[in-house]
Amino acid sequence: MTELQLSDIKACLEILRRGGIIVYPTDTIWGIGCDACCSEAVKKIFELKKRADAKALITLVGSEGQLERTVADVPDVAWQLIEYNTEPLTIVYDAPLPEAGIAPELRAPDGSIGVRLTSDEFCAELCKRLRRPLVSTSANVSGQAAPACFADISKDIIDGADYVCMSRRDERPAQAEPSTVMRLSSGGLFKVLRP
Repeated sequence: MTELQLSDIKACLEILRRGGIIVYPTDTIWGIGCDACCSEAVKKIFELKKRADAKALITLVGSEGQLERTVADVPDVAWQLIEYNTEPLTIVYDAPLPEAGIAPELRAPDGSIGVRLTSDEFCAELCKRLRRPLVSTSANVSGQAAPACFADISKDIIDGADYVCMSRRDERPAQAEPSTVMRLSSGGLFKVLRP
């Protein structure tokens, strides 16, 4: 990890612990994030994105252990999907663990929650040091195109964040796309919601 990334992580942690929101590079596209256990911060993200709060946001975890401490039931098929999927994968689980303290605004009306076990070194380290899951939603106003690179992020989003990461601003990935989203029930049945 570079000095710039470590500096970004330190700055992000200060903001996240105060209930602020960040703009940061993820394993997919640039995202807006906050502490997934802070309702006020989650509400700020909905306001910044001008998004209906009925649309639940994705939550990132940085390790298998953190996933198990966040989700009530991780079926065996989930571990298989995570292990064999070569692209970033968000799985919608039936419910978070009550003791995980996940903000209610992150749950869909049926109580489910979308969680991605990130393989990105920066995001995983940020989750590890925060010791909580991290909200991850595309850094755009709802209805606009998701930003493939930093230069694509609108001024409204940049100005509305409490901190914007300096790392990876010059990267232009060949294929920066949102993650695949699958719904997984405790019975092991799964359905692709976003390919």
